[in-house]
Amino acid sequence: MTAAPNIVWMTLDSVRADHTTMDGYSRETTPEIQRIADQSDGQWFSNCFAHSNSTRISVASLITGTYPSHHGVRGNRTIPTELNTIPELLSEAGYHTVGLSRNANSSMGFNRGFDEFEWIAAETLLDAVDVRTVLKYALNIRRHSAGLTTKTAKHATPFIINDMAKRRLRSYSGSEEPFFMYLHYNEPHRPYFPPLPYLDKYTDEIAMSTEEAAEFAMEMHWNCDELIAGGVDLTDDRWDALQAMYDAEIAYTDECVGRLFDYIQSLDLEDTIVVITADHGEMFGEQGMLAHKVVLHDDLIRVPMVTHGLDDVAGGHKLVQHSDFMQTLASLAGAATDQIQGIDLHSESREYALSQDWNDGEYFDVLEDINPDFDRSRYHGGLLTCLRDRKFKYLDSEDQKELFELPDEETEVSGKYPDRAEEMAHQLREWFETDGQPISTDATEEEFSDAMKEQLSDLGYLVD
Repeated sequence: MTAAPNIVWMTLDSVRADHTTMDGYSRETTPEIQRIADQSDGQWFSNCFAHSNSTRISVASLITGTYPSHHGVRGNRTIPTELNTIPELLSEAGYHTVGLSRNANSSMGFNRGFDEFEWIAAETLLDAVDVRTVLKYALNIRRHSAGLTTKTAKHATPFIINDMAKRRLRSYSGSEEPFFMYLHYNEPHRPYFPPLPYLDKYTDEIAMSTEEAAEFAMEMHWNCDELIAGGVDLTDDRWDALQAMYDAEIAYTDECVGRLFDYIQSLDLEDTIVVITADHGEMFGEQGMLAHKVVLHDDLIRVPMVTHGLDDVAGGHKLVQHSDFMQTLASLAGAATDQIQGIDLHSESREYALSQDWNDGEYFDVLEDINPDFDRSRYHGGLLTCLRDRKFKYLDSEDQKELFELPDEETEVSGKYPDRAEEMAHQLREWFETDGQPISTDATEEEFSDAMKEQLSDLGYLVD
């Protein structure tokens, strides 16, 4: 690859790696992404770890190539001015940059450096989306969404993302100017309500009817905090229903990814690299949690990663993180890489993966208000950092230090392996003194618009 490559980066929201075909899941949820990985230019990375367990922090790491405690993004905090975004770095290298996102958490403040950026929500639809796309979506509302309902939380938008992307891709065909396109598909983020043709995709395997499973998935969405506060004590039938709906959402999004990939391949777009990943995973009762909250369990931070066209980078079981791919792509693009904290996958390997989250106690207060007997002591408070290699996971926060021998994430083993615990603690102390240092002490905050608050509420977030 001699010329600067085009780059199409697709982020699927809330997809855990072990629910994908590539990872050997019992359901064939991602045959299209598997097909892409299986091509001669495709690769599957089985040990890709997100930098956090939530969209806002994870995408901030992805879009800057830096660790969470370095960029400091959380809550209303946005990317510090001391950091460039990847689109800014690529723009300086001669790229045209475009971003299309369905999730407000991946939009606010993250559009810096994009030549074009559109955030898609019910309130922005007519302004952000071409009227032809809106009409096509309306005509296909039963095939690609929930049909005629005013309940915006039920509607899916990959069809819109794809159509908007296709219009732009057509305009780039034959151009000598390279482009970077970032797409954030909101599915299969809860609520788990797949488009109508996918509602019954897996319900013949469970005890509940399709209608009962869909109804319970919506009930879980709106009552997620109550269920967590009560210990997520669900029957097997209810767990089966949730995962059937979740898997169907993955399967639908996989179909859309496959269609867009084939469209890219049909155009005159030489040297185009495609990246398909997720911002974080999802929980189904592990460590007493649902959705993607509080913990840094592997089901939340191990995510799918498939590339196509990334020459001389072998997939497999090595540890990788999103910042590594940004480092590698920026290098290929001829962009500045000084700020990026990943490794170049062409020449380096990673000894450990590092993920972080902040738990300020506010969410625990909500759970205790619901159930005064909720035990917050089992969870970490403050800044939680996870250092993970192939055999061990070390968790560090203000009030707890824990070591786990993988794949067991329930049995604390620092007493059994004191030397390993101290070694990983030492590694983490050194990291905090270097890459883990905040780049800025002044938090840059932006207020969520009313439209963003409404969309975040639909997604189940607490928004003031």
